Amino acid sequence: MSRYDQQYTPGGFQVMPPAIKAIIVANVIVFLFQMSPFGDILTTFGALWPIGSHPAEGFAFHLWQPVTYMFLHGGLGHIIVNMLALWMFGAEIENYWGTKDFVTYYFTCGIGAAFINLAATAGLPNPTIGASGAIFGVLLAFGMMFPDRYIYVYFFLPVKTKYFVAGYALFEFFSGLGNRSMGSGSDVAHFAHLGGMLIGYIYIMIRRNDGSISRMFRKFSLPKKQQGPVLWQGGKDDDLSESEIDRILDKISSRGYDSLTAEEKRKLLKAGKR
Repeated sequence: MSRYDQQYTPGGFQVMPPAIKAIIVANVIVFLFQMSPFGDILTTFGALWPIGSHPAEGFAFHLWQPVTYMFLHGGLGHIIVNMLALWMFGAEIENYWGTKDFVTYYFTCGIGAAFINLAATAGLPNPTIGASGAIFGVLLAFGMMFPDRYIYVYFFLPVKTKYFVAGYALFEFFSGLGNRSMGSGSDVAHFAHLGGMLIGYIYIMIRRNDGSISRMFRKFSLPKKQQGPVLWQGGKDDDLSESEIDRILDKISSRGYDSLTAEEKRKLLKAGKR
């Protein structure tokens, strides 16, 4: 079992976990500043400008922009949709993975999406803003963790998560190609969305294989009988003895659930399902 396995902590679910809360608050604060008379400064220096923009006019790419662009939004509807999606799909993931792993994944997807978008939209004039690249990475992870869970499109049409994610990816791909072939900019950063999903998938596959990049290219398949939502798993399974279970329960009684190691939590979860 990989040390990177993350399992749900019984009784520890938070409706608004700390990383989700911090990201939403930061985005709202930045958005309020965007609405102020000084908002144009943020766009000029914080948006993700294409390489080769117009530095004489102040519109130029800078190294900090793959991070800062994630906190800028184009309007009230833009930020509401993004933050709602972050909470809907990200809260449960953070509860399972833990705050540190979730934050690392979120910014990896967002920064990776920025560079993919720069490469895919070279020569186009429009800057890119918004947290959508990172959020699409979160959506991809949600689809991999809960592939058979239903999402109600427009609150009416039930679609399994795996089909919803795959369909959304195809839509973004062809939409991005269409905009690129016409040689015009778009209000939607389709390649940033795709980039977030691609980087998220690569990240998960590397971690699932204990950090081995070479294993990433092997055929991927989910377990036939998935024992709960797992981001990455590996290693040798083992039989649990009653004495081992008793030892773990005694440790909980004396020191609390939080004192257990990740391996002990995994064993306890397995024993409960058995």
